[in-house]
Amino acid sequence: MGISKHPSIVTMPETEKPYPCILSFLSRRFPAIPEEIWEKRILEGKVLDEKTGPITLDTKYTPLNRIFYFREVSSEPVIPFAEKILHLDDEILVACKPHFLPVTPGGRYVEECLLNRLRASTGIEDLAPLHRIDRETAGIVLFSANKSSRGAYSTLFMNGQVEKTYQAISACTPLQKTASWEVENRIERGEPCFRMKVTQGSTNARSAINLVEVKGDLARFILHPITGKTHQLRIHMSGLGFGILNDRYYPELQDESEDNFDTPLQLVAKSLRFKDPLNGETREFKSERELFW
Repeated sequence: MGISKHPSIVTMPETEKPYPCILSFLSRRFPAIPEEIWEKRILEGKVLDEKTGPITLDTKYTPLNRIFYFREVSSEPVIPFAEKILHLDDEILVACKPHFLPVTPGGRYVEECLLNRLRASTGIEDLAPLHRIDRETAGIVLFSANKSSRGAYSTLFMNGQVEKTYQAISACTPLQKTASWEVENRIERGEPCFRMKVTQGSTNARSAINLVEVKGDLARFILHPITGKTHQLRIHMSGLGFGILNDRYYPELQDESEDNFDTPLQLVAKSLRFKDPLNGETREFKSERELFW
């Protein structure tokens, strides 16, 4: 049994009365966890309120209040690849994540995530990721190491002030050797819930995509996500007809299977560039990870 040392948080959203009981809310919010498991955790004092006291089965549902719980998994896969710390100072930590490793706990992963690995190796319990990349994607992730300055760095991402560069390999070879596209559309959660889809409505996802090289039956692309929706680059590449090599979700969802460590998704977050909100200096961090090319 793997149990997280750090709590996860869920906020009770605004909803119409009569309010549900907390047990029903948790069961609906996390359908992969049976209701009897949530009941057992509550009875054992493993689910906490905002004052970090254990809730009970009679605790009232309170919109916008938070619930703290500790992820538990019966067995946790080991990801046999190491992260690398590229930079650490009093304010931020910059790491390069391997393929297959999630940034934060989720699903079957508790300690096998970048956040908890870095907490263990640095001793910095207050680390918090300022953005996310997919578990299947490798590359640069920026963390806040200081609560007092966290908001200033988070604002950079919220306001689109971080220049992000990715590289991708596609097995769908275009006729031309170089080309550029500006992709804009709306992305929302689809079915199953871990897969995203393009829908009608106002634009919320923008990417600049550049074909830079064709070699044999492979093509290399430089990608600049202007927004940061889940799976955005994978969907935009697939929509252009250049699905990323070894993508198990797009354009078609593949049958569920264990990770094949020999065929990682050929997508890497190569660099982050931004103006430091504390001193105004331009900072840039680059990954040394290479794709199958």
